[in-house]
Amino acid sequence: MTDLAIGDKAPDFTLPRNGGGEINLASLQGKAVVLYFYPKDDTSGCTVQALDFSAMGADFEAANSVVIGISPDSVKSHDKFAAKHALTVMLASDEEKTVLETYGVWKEKSMYGKKYMGVERTTYLIAPDGKIAKIWSKVKPAGHAQIVLEAIRAL
Repeated sequence: MTDLAIGDKAPDFTLPRNGGGEINLASLQGKAVVLYFYPKDDTSGCTVQALDFSAMGADFEAANSVVIGISPDSVKSHDKFAAKHALTVMLASDEEKTVLETYGVWKEKSMYGKKYMGVERTTYLIAPDGKIAKIWSKVKPAGHAQIVLEAIRAL
């Protein structure tokens, strides 16, 4: 696991995505890219976040940016999640957890005294030049999409 910081070149990746096909970070150079890492499809916080990013899709597009949600769920799970909630946000599947580990979001968590490994809800904003412009850790889902959009507009 690497400790990524603002100003670092964002590590490239290629992952399978909902709706078929793959998403490759390097292919998005020239646009701002929002990578939001979330724990699990169809859970309350993750649904709020995905719905907000989907609802604001046109705003992100107008700001020359792409939003990608990444979790360890399968593409099949992402497809069901997207269909159930009419999501338009792109969802990438990292079942091997390689991208989650590279970006430092696969962490030990604890709930009710039990320790387990899981995704710490984190968002990376990657500037059009491929460098990390902003990192939000331990994100609260409600209102987060608006905060990210304002940061993109300020780039």
